[in-house]
Amino acid sequence: MTRSKGETAALRSVMMSRIRSKDTKPEMLVRKALHRLGFRFRLHGRDLPGRPDIVLPKYQVIIQVKGCFWHGHTCIDGRMPKSNREYWVPKLLRNKERDISNDRKLRRMGWSVRNLWECRICAISPERLDELLTRALHNKCPFPEK
Repeated sequence: MTRSKGETAALRSVMMSRIRSKDTKPEMLVRKALHRLGFRFRLHGRDLPGRPDIVLPKYQVIIQVKGCFWHGHTCIDGRMPKSNREYWVPKLLRNKERDISNDRKLRRMGWSVRNLWECRICAISPERLDELLTRALHNKCPFPEK
């Protein structure tokens, strides 16, 4: 069955509208791990630039759980779409610029920012995630990229 351009665009619009910006699977995995480890946190800090996903005031740490596609990660899931590039390229570049700006503002305010990528979170065991989060929060060391 072949769809017309209008039908395809409408279907894509419906599919895209169902993509969550909060409470995503990777974010929930990180939140459950933090809770399991005894860390207490706030969600989506409205008083902070970019409304960070997870705020740990006791440690002055912000955790951003980033989707690879939306935030332009260098993994396979972060690749640029082949269709409608005149829309997607500027949009995804603006997302990256906004991320850099918000991270810079948070650091100027004294926060330590940790960016966790969707591909990394979903690829490791819960035990390994616990270990990496504990190390990253207690030692203020960055969460490893790979």
